[in-house]
Amino acid sequence: MANRIIFHVDMDAFFASVEELDNPNLKKYPVIVAGSSDRGVVTTANYPARKYGLHSAMPVFMAKKLCPHVVIVPVRKHRYSEMSKKIYSILNEFTPITEMVSLDEAYMDMTKCTDDPFLTAENIQNRVFTETGLTMSIGISYNKFLAKIASDWNKPNGIKEIKENMIPDILLDLPLRKVHGLGNVSIKKFNNIGIYSVEDLYQLSEEFLVEFLGTHGTEIYYRIRGVDNRLVIPYQERKSIGTESTFSSDISNLDELESIMDEYSKEITALLIKKGFMTKTLTVKLKDSDFKSKSRSETFIEYTDDIDTISIKARQLLRSLFREANYRLMGLTASNLIDNTFKQLSLFD
Repeated sequence: MANRIIFHVDMDAFFASVEELDNPNLKKYPVIVAGSSDRGVVTTANYPARKYGLHSAMPVFMAKKLCPHVVIVPVRKHRYSEMSKKIYSILNEFTPITEMVSLDEAYMDMTKCTDDPFLTAENIQNRVFTETGLTMSIGISYNKFLAKIASDWNKPNGIKEIKENMIPDILLDLPLRKVHGLGNVSIKKFNNIGIYSVEDLYQLSEEFLVEFLGTHGTEIYYRIRGVDNRLVIPYQERKSIGTESTFSSDISNLDELESIMDEYSKEITALLIKKGFMTKTLTVKLKDSDFKSKSRSETFIEYTDDIDTISIKARQLLRSLFREANYRLMGLTASNLIDNTFKQLSLFD
């Protein structure tokens, strides 16, 4: 499917950029958009803040340590949703085959567009900036995976095209964090065995990756070789957001599992906020060394995207499942999702 033309559109530091648009004085300072408590997580960091190592999904207390003078702005979900709708209305004028991934990210199938892809990308950037005051970066390639990598190449306000004849050379020097589909836990596992770059990953067999990552290993094996046949789907109801990993060696210690679960909770919470969802149901999954799986779910009274609520419940579910055994895999899934603009008010509100 190398004859396809896929755009990946990614707004530049979207939440922070909207805050800077509404309050231009913020442009002078390192800014994060986050919850007010130290237990909150960073949803977006502006580019001055990123120079200090601040990034999304980082705990607020850690951001304060790295940059004591950072300006913390509260999350305004309705404002971001409002701006997101304006952006998507513009994108849909260029192609009806636009897949909304989150409030600030989309794939566009431009295969039937007869204009030069690079010029079209420039036109999209200009339209969005003129009508919203916000900048975006656009990746162009023949599949989703490569288009997403390309959109991150020249940020902010950049355009990058990855062609078939550039594969795999253009990918080899990239760090593992650039490979969409590998989370922090998987990257740490790879680092523990000396795998740090795409070139390192390229040396591993498909069989090894399947053993190391589960069935997801096959996807990673082919994606870094330029193969990704996923279609751009204009509308797709999100059923769940989850993360799981197979450990490089079995874990039998509850404290160690809880520490990993805390990372899962931060990752899930950051994804919920970024994608504009709230959850009502959490599920924890464990698989032991005999490949026996068990899971437990609990549904909240109200929808939530609060890190404290999610992490406490995830730990409780883990403890209720845990028995003395060696565990090879663990996962956390948030389901029963709703758009956060439809947040239910409690009786006390």
